[in-house]
Amino acid sequence: MRNSEEIGTELGPVNGGIRVVVHSEEQGDVPERASWDNKVQFMLSIIGYSVGLGNIWRFPYLCQQNGGGAFLIPFAIMLILEGIPLFLIELGIGQKMRLGALGAWNTIHPWLGGLGVASCTVTFFVALYYNVIITWCFYYLFNSFRSPLPWAECPMLNETTVVPECEKSSETAYFWYRTTLDVSPSMDDFGGMKWWIVLCLLLAWIVVFFIVMKGIQSSGKVVYFTSMFPYIVLTIFFIRGITLKGAGAGLMHMYTPKVEKLLNPNVWLDAATQVFYSFGLAFGSLIAFGSYNPPKNNCVRDVILVSICNALTAIYASLVVFAILGFKAMLNYDKCLLHNKNHIMELKNQGKIIPIEIIDQVNNMEPPNSTAYDLEMCSLAKQLDQAAEGTGLAFIVFTQAIVELPGAPFWAIIFFLMLLSLGIGSQIGILEGMLCTIFDIDIFKRIRKPYLTGFVCLICFIVGLIFTTGAGEYWLKLFDSFAGTIGLVVIALLEMIAVIFIYGHEKFTQDIEDMTGYRPGIYWQVTWRFLAPVIMTCILISSIAFRIIKKSTYMAWDKNKGETVELEYPGWVMAIALCIVLASILPIICVFLLRRFQFLKLDVDIHQGAIRRIDTTVSTREMMADVDMDEYDSEGDEDEEEDMNRLGPNAKGKTFKMEVMDF
Repeated sequence: MRNSEEIGTELGPVNGGIRVVVHSEEQGDVPERASWDNKVQFMLSIIGYSVGLGNIWRFPYLCQQNGGGAFLIPFAIMLILEGIPLFLIELGIGQKMRLGALGAWNTIHPWLGGLGVASCTVTFFVALYYNVIITWCFYYLFNSFRSPLPWAECPMLNETTVVPECEKSSETAYFWYRTTLDVSPSMDDFGGMKWWIVLCLLLAWIVVFFIVMKGIQSSGKVVYFTSMFPYIVLTIFFIRGITLKGAGAGLMHMYTPKVEKLLNPNVWLDAATQVFYSFGLAFGSLIAFGSYNPPKNNCVRDVILVSICNALTAIYASLVVFAILGFKAMLNYDKCLLHNKNHIMELKNQGKIIPIEIIDQVNNMEPPNSTAYDLEMCSLAKQLDQAAEGTGLAFIVFTQAIVELPGAPFWAIIFFLMLLSLGIGSQIGILEGMLCTIFDIDIFKRIRKPYLTGFVCLICFIVGLIFTTGAGEYWLKLFDSFAGTIGLVVIALLEMIAVIFIYGHEKFTQDIEDMTGYRPGIYWQVTWRFLAPVIMTCILISSIAFRIIKKSTYMAWDKNKGETVELEYPGWVMAIALCIVLASILPIICVFLLRRFQFLKLDVDIHQGAIRRIDTTVSTREMMADVDMDEYDSEGDEDEEEDMNRLGPNAKGKTFKMEVMDF
């Protein structure tokens, strides 16, 4: 199957509302579209993309905050009603069209070409900051080869004085905020670039470049490691974790169902949002992955297997995380009891009279009933309730637990290698979605893929230098909050509308049956046409309402207090955030207006040359007959050979195709 055909495009005159676009192609100049070496490579690539850092540091937090084991109920329901249906739409349309996001949506209808541009824009924003997380993992990995670990104890100002900032916070928090980030007090203070982070960011982009430089021919080999290694590490941590004191308490605390939480609509919204982001929907990456599959690949089975794997991985990772965090909570609880015991002994030695019941409590290592005599209120439940997510979980809380393990450097090394594998696996998919879209544009076809990939990585590195400043973490959270939220939901909702109501659900159903031999039944029809769009609309409305009602804030580090404080985003930062959101949405509107009202006299070819009929309005009516889609069928090349044979052996030069577009 060909990746692209057109060499030149001529726009004929508009007569009677019909514009004729003539595509020409030079024989022998068109490369075959890349394909996976085998099915295992495809499955590992898509699992590596879908199973990312969010499964490790986001899902456990949501379980803890939203009812423990009860959260699995709304998560499973949203997975079935929202995640799997949209997953099949993206994978199926990519496999059918054999194109990236830009070409696929343009083929369904030229007015929808902006969806591909919007996906590419969002992917660019996310790729910028996602590689910064990989950068931090590299920095921690390098420091993990030191013994003792550099975040195991506070640095000293002199022989007797601990650094005050570390003393007020914790060893791991100090290493994160001061040693690693050298963080600024607010976004108004950039604090300059940190050379050690710049070098790690450069390394991260070099590694990513060499992995994706040849597309799936190069990245397909790496996924054998990036997809399998995290499961090995999780299993090692699980076996070690369940043998630790407090692991059972951590698991019980997490998975004890609090059914009353299900009455809270925010729990269901969190479940729907987590499902949406955990699959990596609307980035265009799944469409790109699907486009490299053979036409008869069973994409329905792939969707179900990957969905189950994704969900089970999130649950499995939660077991590991809370087994380790239970161990950490028990250690802190025991330290609290020991502190009380030593404190009472000191008071007794000073001659103070202590009630016998308090002495018995502290001697038996029981939590006190009051704070009399300056005793600390020790509570295991309170320790377990100290929730953390994201970078706070990975770089502060979990590293604190690792310090307490025998052979701590070993556990730190494999932990950050696991995070690197998860991050790089997802980054491969993110960049593949963006690069596949770029290579579908005609003007980039003649540029060698390694050169264009290198240029994209260089641009991302230069723009990403903002994340290496003292305010870098604040900027990362800004991009995470605004670049990959509202824009992605809008794109996903319009994707579903485009396939089900413009391309036609009957046509898409027939396509799935032709490719897999399985005809999607009532479950798929109901979720595609009704339930999934409604859920996506609810997510979109609630996201917008949340942004309007709640003031946008971020957590900044206060070195004087040794803790984070909540600050409002400055006005100029919110203006940038608005531009980020608009950049993710405006391409959809702009392309529609430009093509609907013919503001452009020239168009850019972003799909394979073919004759197409645009003879329908937005409805469930079939938009293209089978003859229109021959360009995507395996028989298409044979038809072209027959046409050439009819021309005879002396025929040479160009062949022409027409694209008839009715406006």
